[in-house]
Amino acid sequence: MTRKPEGPLRRGWTTGACATAATKAAFTALVTGQFPDPVDITLPKGEQPSFALALRRAGKGWAMAGIVKDAGDDPDVTHLATIQSKVKALPRGSGIHFKAGPGVGTVTRPGLPVEVGEPAINPVPRRMMAEVIEEVAVAHGAEPDVEIEISVPGGADLARQTWNPRLGIEGGISILGTTGIVHPFSCSAWIASIHRGIDVIRAAGLDHAAACTGSTTENAVQERYHLPEIAFIDMGDFAGATLKYLRHHPVKRLTLAGGFGKFCKLAEGFLDLHSGRSQVNLNTLAAWAGERGANELTRRRIVEANTAMDALNIAAQQGIPLAQVVADKAREVAIENVYGKVDVEVLVYDRDAKLVGAAGAFA
Repeated sequence: MTRKPEGPLRRGWTTGACATAATKAAFTALVTGQFPDPVDITLPKGEQPSFALALRRAGKGWAMAGIVKDAGDDPDVTHLATIQSKVKALPRGSGIHFKAGPGVGTVTRPGLPVEVGEPAINPVPRRMMAEVIEEVAVAHGAEPDVEIEISVPGGADLARQTWNPRLGIEGGISILGTTGIVHPFSCSAWIASIHRGIDVIRAAGLDHAAACTGSTTENAVQERYHLPEIAFIDMGDFAGATLKYLRHHPVKRLTLAGGFGKFCKLAEGFLDLHSGRSQVNLNTLAAWAGERGANELTRRRIVEANTAMDALNIAAQQGIPLAQVVADKAREVAIENVYGKVDVEVLVYDRDAKLVGAAGAFA
């Protein structure tokens, strides 16, 4: 995970906000012959940012504008990508239509906010673009009947660094955003991807999902169950976001898989497993080991351990099943957070991807 910079962080703009600004500039040029630069838009919460144009082109019946996305201090894969909008006039009464240009994906699986076969342009950006088309049409006495083609040079390569391939979005990135603003290190994009992954699993009718903290545990679960790729949720540190969404959008069975250190924190009730927001409590691990028969010396050595894995090894030397205790307690926390609506198993792995604890196992 990218390290958060020191000091105040600069916010940025979503792909949806950039696409909206580019669309407004292009349609204005189409009906007036002039590109506004900078171009102003109003975001859903009332903010009114201005965007400088990086590209402007026009031909008979069409105009195109491009804006370089500034994600602020957020480690966003689309930072500095050029979001382009080509607006083409359609016959009167046609309405507004969206098209995926090069670098923008197309939805191929159900469960996402837009239908299969549609450009991967989410509902809020669609609404924002439709609103600026209506605004410009009213201001200049034009008809709001257009095709809006959004493209992102290099977007197909950028998409490989996102969840899009797993979600069934092919050919490029998605045009996203609910507020138009990127808040640095808010992790909202990751959490939204978790939610969309669950939606796709449910829409595909799968009865078994696997939420893993990283690629090592995902590979281990794949070897264990041979699930289809779309059954996997890249949970990372966001156990709470995963479990709370499943509470209201349940699947029949959930495999929750992670490393010993992260699941020590889940077992204590922490739902954000990031090292900066929760820590392994060695005193708690020593107490749990004591409940399973660890003597005073072993408990003291666990309290003085350098890491959670060190504590696990100390317990194992004395035959104390500490990872099993962690698995059992983590499962209790998970079941509590899904309100018992999902059958949950918890698999705990060490650094070598060896299964060291399992609770509620399906196999």
